[in-house]
Amino acid sequence: MMNAHESDLLASRELRGRVLDRVDVLDKVKTLRLLPDGLHVTTRMVAEFYEVDREAVKKVVIRHRGELVESGLRVLEGLELQRFKRDNLSPNPGLPQPRRSLTLYPRRAVLNVGMLLRDSVVARQVRSYLLDTEAVARVPAGGEPVDNFPLRALHELERYVERVVDERMVAVAEESVRQVIATAVTPLLNHLVETSGEHRQRLHEIRDDLRRSRLGRGWRPDLG
Repeated sequence: MMNAHESDLLASRELRGRVLDRVDVLDKVKTLRLLPDGLHVTTRMVAEFYEVDREAVKKVVIRHRGELVESGLRVLEGLELQRFKRDNLSPNPGLPQPRRSLTLYPRRAVLNVGMLLRDSVVARQVRSYLLDTEAVARVPAGGEPVDNFPLRALHELERYVERVVDERMVAVAEESVRQVIATAVTPLLNHLVETSGEHRQRLHEIRDDLRRSRLGRGWRPDLG
């Protein structure tokens, strides 16, 4: 049996269904923030998780609503919405307070969205983990699991590139600080050191002038 690739996962609902229960993959990529009920997230929270705008998530929902409903997506309205707001949203002013409807996604639906989002780095990482899981789960007649090395290698390469970029950004920042110190701060300190004697001498002169002020009324010190 051939290895599954990312394009297969995007195209095959049957393949997505085989890995839909692997919601633990979400936690391997990043932390999914849940609503106070501990079960659901909103459209905005899904978009934040996958680092895309809400319109991208809404388009996926429109195109694949039936599949996502089977994954647990539901829309609250009327009394059901009011009860959910009372129990979960109203005590938390920082959460959305919808008036007409609220779309809720359980973890399965969030994972399902990740298998359908194309322009998301986080979604690609989720699919990579899912395909690794699917490859290990499939054991051919010879008893050896199907290897998914190309996707694992791609995932590791992405992580390496991110790490190198972060390290280089730190190095650039440190070099910029060193240049500022060398071109501005150090010369200023040197100038202060060189002129400190002049400042002390001027203070001594002012002090002497103040002492002489006792000799006559109306005298003013020469402050230069």
